[in-house]
Amino acid sequence: MNPSAAPYRFHAFEVSYFSAKVRPALRYKQLWFEELRADLAEVQRRTGLGFVPVVITPEDETWQDSGEILARLEARHPAPPLIPRTPLLRIAAQLCELYSDEFGVTPAMQWRWGTPDREAFARARFVAMTGNAQVGNRLADLMVQRRDTVGATPSAAGAIEAHTRELLAALSAHFAAHAFFLGERMSSADCALMGLLHGHLFTDLRSRELLLATAVPTVGWIERCNIPCSDRQGEWHADDALAPAARAALGVMGRDAAPLLVEAVARIEAWADAHAQPGAELPRGMGWLETTLRGSPFRVGVRAYSLWVLQRALDVWRSLAEPERERVLEALAGTGWEAVLTLRPRHRLEKRGFRVHFAE
Repeated sequence: MNPSAAPYRFHAFEVSYFSAKVRPALRYKQLWFEELRADLAEVQRRTGLGFVPVVITPEDETWQDSGEILARLEARHPAPPLIPRTPLLRIAAQLCELYSDEFGVTPAMQWRWGTPDREAFARARFVAMTGNAQVGNRLADLMVQRRDTVGATPSAAGAIEAHTRELLAALSAHFAAHAFFLGERMSSADCALMGLLHGHLFTDLRSRELLLATAVPTVGWIERCNIPCSDRQGEWHADDALAPAARAALGVMGRDAAPLLVEAVARIEAWADAHAQPGAELPRGMGWLETTLRGSPFRVGVRAYSLWVLQRALDVWRSLAEPERERVLEALAGTGWEAVLTLRPRHRLEKRGFRVHFAE
């Protein structure tokens, strides 16, 4: 166990997508931490935002944003390693995180809130979680509104659920042969995918039935991520290669998520061309993107934060030497992610506290 003067405090919810992304990392790192049912008033006081999870360090620093939390845990506690160092596996992990942050929330919200019976179960869970029917239903109302914001609308339901089933099939083919996404050791790729696969699909009644009926190897992977036993794991692929089924899963992610991300970034960049001011805070929303998903109408809110998330992935990509980038692009050819990795955003963003600003 990594020693510390006091425990990390982890403000989270069992039903929270991004809590499910961070929780396995804390366990894998064998850290001393206390998980708290999130005190939203305390979270608001510390961050000015109502988002979970939040990690409070032994030194009383406040960390918010799941991707930054994983990176900071890795920097402070490098053993056991969570983030691969070899080019292809590192980029694959970044792409899993990009998918999780920018698209995975769509099937997550569809399977939790997309039909009356699913919504009824989710509302009951929220009431139980809060211990108050009025508060639980008010939170559920907010989630139903957010469902439409992330594109989980009736017109896109068939396409979203087809995406989910295809992804589960590819992942189950992979997890039948390998313990984790990048080999025999857990990585940040696994943490990222746990948001969708555990935080929502395995936590919710109807989607858990889907997993147990069609994706038992993926359920086994969920169990391994939740109880990592990191000192008994193997290694990532030593030859910096993706297993064929993992590459196929990245293709399912990329072919649906990457075009939407490219379109959203173009919208953000166009807005920024007219409104960017050095140091200015960006608005959270920038209108709507009207497009298609697997031939179905798809309407999703455009968030400035998407450019920040993309920027983090592109910074890793650009840190690679040119021959390494060429080899990675060759390995990912046909997955759809090439169009994302070759983006060159015109505007640079930076975090100030917990909000995104244009770079000075």
